[in-house]
Amino acid sequence: MPSDVLRLDAVTYRRNGVDILNGIDLTVREGERWVMLGENGSGKSTTLALCGARAHPTSGTVDILGKRVGRVNLADLRSLIGHVDPRHPIRGAPPALDVVLTGLTGAIELPMRWQSSGREIDRAHAMLATMGLASRTEARWPTLSQGERGRVLIARALIATPRLLLLDEPTTGLDLAAREQLLDTMDSLDVTSLLVTHHVEEIPSTTTHAVLLRNGLVSATGPVDLVLTDESLSTAFDYPIRLVRDEGRWGARRA
Repeated sequence: MPSDVLRLDAVTYRRNGVDILNGIDLTVREGERWVMLGENGSGKSTTLALCGARAHPTSGTVDILGKRVGRVNLADLRSLIGHVDPRHPIRGAPPALDVVLTGLTGAIELPMRWQSSGREIDRAHAMLATMGLASRTEARWPTLSQGERGRVLIARALIATPRLLLLDEPTTGLDLAAREQLLDTMDSLDVTSLLVTHHVEEIPSTTTHAVLLRNGLVSATGPVDLVLTDESLSTAFDYPIRLVRDEGRWGARRA
């Protein structure tokens, strides 16, 4: 059986006296590709922060790659996790290559005295080529399209060879073509992953499992074909939803 990459047991998270999460369980095993859905305020962002070792649970346990949050150096743990966030702050106008290299340091920009090796530069070039951006390595961040930026950030997350990839609404702000190109890229990745999104149209066809949140609770979890149903989505979003599926991709309509 594949090993557990991520395990949340009876996790509660409280902020300013308010429970954001209330006893959630989640287990992600090696090789699985998960999607997390839920309406605004359901606890998705908080759950992703816990999964990325960016927050501690108020109660319950979070185990990432066999290490328990609260008993291990979080910086060391984060180095094993790739995190893709389209709101990642980029200062100035660095070239795409430098943005990817920051994935090795975990910093927003390259440290002044840090020198990348030839092997690291070659890997950054390879990551950009994998993302279809071989010709854009020297392009400055402000000149990149939103779709190109999204793929650069995936390359940044992958350069350190993470064992877990977290994607926080990576298609935010993309037009239709850029979204589809990014989803094709995500389908090609070979890494255990957890994607957070609001929209079923943004779920890659290679997704294996799904978890639905509502009011800080897990309302459904398991294999994606069993979880993504009209009834479960309607419950999670408190709205009558009819799912459609074509060639492995989902769509949603009002029931």
